Amino acid sequence: MDQINEFVDERQKAWCIQCGAGIADVDTNRDHVPSKVLLRKPYPENLPVVDTCVDCNNGFSPDEEYLHLFLHCVLTGSTDPEQHLDAKIARALQRHKKLRARIERSKTEYRTIGGETRCVWEPEEERVERIVVKNARGHVFYEYGEPMLGEPTRVRTLPLTAISASEREDFEYDGVVEELLGSPEVGSWMMTRVFTG
Repeated sequence: MDQINEFVDERQKAWCIQCGAGIADVDTNRDHVPSKVLLRKPYPENLPVVDTCVDCNNGFSPDEEYLHLFLHCVLTGSTDPEQHLDAKIARALQRHKKLRARIERSKTEYRTIGGETRCVWEPEEERVERIVVKNARGHVFYEYGEPMLGEPTRVRTLPLTAISASEREDFEYDGVVEELLGSPEVGSWMMTRVFTG
């Protein structure tokens, strides 16, 4: 990932992008965008980070851990630690028995007409949506230099395989961000990209 210097108005950085608390009044730390739990090692160089208050960053940790383990269980098809090749995931599933049981309860098995056994996993939507919104706020602030402190009008999370071709095309359409946000903040990474191609 290219490192681009940003020259955003420092006043845009005066509050936590998650809760709106004044940054000068709270303990802060750096939050990775996207959350590291959504990435595989080795991490990209110059992984984007934004400043948030410690309470917000720590408050997202249980939901991030849930989502991380949930996704690994879905991809592996099991909550059994023995089935996971990633030793870190296997240890986390052994350590967090209650969380593992919650994820296991989200799995429904069924038989197809052809006799195959298939699984459907239903995530805890509120937890997933909190992480989606957290990352969206981080991305917008990182790229555009403008905090989006209001609640989103709509959040929708579902597998790409569950949407139609036209819905997927709309989802992947490059112009959506520009339509929603207008011009990037002067000095932001996005403005630099617009002018440098």
